[in-house]
Amino acid sequence: MAGGEVRTREGFMKEALALARKGLGRTAPNPPVGCVIVRRGRIVGRGWHRMAGKEHAEVAALADARGAARGADAYITLEPCRHTGRTPPCTRALIEAGVRRVFVSVGDPDPRTRGGGFRLLRSADIEVVRGICADEGAELLAGFAHWVKTGAPMFHLKLAASLDGRIASHSGASKWISSVASRRIVQEMRNCADAVLVGIGTVLADDPRLTCRVRGGQNPCRIVLDPRLRTPTDARVLTGAGRLVIVCGSTAPAAKRRRLEAAGAEVIAAGRPRYASWPQLAQVLGEKGMHEVLVEGGAAVAASLLRAQMVNSMTIFYNPRLIGGDGIPLVGPLGVRTPKQALRLETVSVEHSGDDLVWRGRPAKR
Repeated sequence: MAGGEVRTREGFMKEALALARKGLGRTAPNPPVGCVIVRRGRIVGRGWHRMAGKEHAEVAALADARGAARGADAYITLEPCRHTGRTPPCTRALIEAGVRRVFVSVGDPDPRTRGGGFRLLRSADIEVVRGICADEGAELLAGFAHWVKTGAPMFHLKLAASLDGRIASHSGASKWISSVASRRIVQEMRNCADAVLVGIGTVLADDPRLTCRVRGGQNPCRIVLDPRLRTPTDARVLTGAGRLVIVCGSTAPAAKRRRLEAAGAEVIAAGRPRYASWPQLAQVLGEKGMHEVLVEGGAAVAASLLRAQMVNSMTIFYNPRLIGGDGIPLVGPLGVRTPKQALRLETVSVEHSGDDLVWRGRPAKR
């Protein structure tokens, strides 16, 4: 039985949110959810959804609490499901366990449950309190909510540059522009993403594995945009752990496709001969159940995604060094004629990471 004390409703919910974050990048197509069971001001059970097909957070927390759940309170980051999927509905588990009250951060956007979980609990005389740490809950659920609404994942664009906006020198050298602390943050971002995406230019220039180097972390699906299938069969991305998807154009050579598939890659066509169609790719990835894709491509991929207005959020690391005008720019051409037309970030936050400044925000709608 778990121990520990938290004294406020918000404190209990923050504990549940922290548990839910452990499931980021692991639960798709299900949402990440955390739950704590509280009895007489003490946490007696903790649980989170670890991966699709495994027990849900509520069931795990009730099992941890054992008999102490009867008459206790449940703090859950998401409205409990009422439908049967790979596992039974969590509403039934809460009712059968005899909990007294259920505190929830946000409602479930999935139409199979939306509001129905709350109604079912109330019909069993269980008090329901909604909206505890609602902003944090909505942020945690953003990828899942976007996927439910659109059938496509959210795209998070990560960029790292010198103070004068260069991602590499004129020779193409780019290691390392950002600080050690910032590179650790990027690894944590990979650990929480369903997929990490780069263009063929990054593969040819840097030969990355695109794996997650967080101890105990998980490798996201690796996606390479490669319209003409120029990925070498000895590229490190083909030997790295985890799933690899190479996205080619509609006229990519069949022989190259067979060679890459023989080397272990999944090759899909999503676009015109020379470039990817972002809306088409988004639907393909959504059908694979992906909620959040971390885009780490170079200037061309960043510009292409921004021009398509498919970027949902951005993180930019700026390091205090100057490379000069002959270096490679942060973003390729966007067709901006005047400052008024420039793409602007909104809901911006700025923080330090080693020597770097980290900007986070989302592109304003144009």
